[in-house]
Amino acid sequence: MQNKEQTRIAFFDSPVGPLKLVAENNALISLEFLQEFAGTPSRPDLFLEQVMTQLDEYFRHKRQTFEIALAPRGTPFQTKVWHALLEIPYGQTASYKDIARAIGHPRAFRAVGLANGRNPIPIIIPCHRVIRTNGELGGFSSGLHIKRWLLKHEGIVF
Repeated sequence: MQNKEQTRIAFFDSPVGPLKLVAENNALISLEFLQEFAGTPSRPDLFLEQVMTQLDEYFRHKRQTFEIALAPRGTPFQTKVWHALLEIPYGQTASYKDIARAIGHPRAFRAVGLANGRNPIPIIIPCHRVIRTNGELGGFSSGLHIKRWLLKHEGIVF
């Protein structure tokens, strides 16, 4: 008998708007910014409660790193980029070029930007900490106002 993955969803009311959390088994597979809450909130299981607690601590300046099992889905290159993003410390930034070098593809900074934009677990995999080499913000899939807010929250002001 094959063990079937169980997908669970929870919603979290954050200072940057509602977030949709999706987990399979005991790993987070996505975190999505919503315009408004969609669907009926259900009681989160123990794992999603842990994710929500850690997000709450992050937003209250009580946590700088997350201790959550992650299972983002992407290509091997995207996964490599997302792992490199996890190495950017709280309150610091790195450029797309820095990440390209870190993963052994120094000329692939544009591809790094694309992978960064497809990060399925923003905030926890801190794609908001990646900026352009010239110091400009660059893009953010959920809007520059959220990227700016997250960076300011971590003590980085643009």
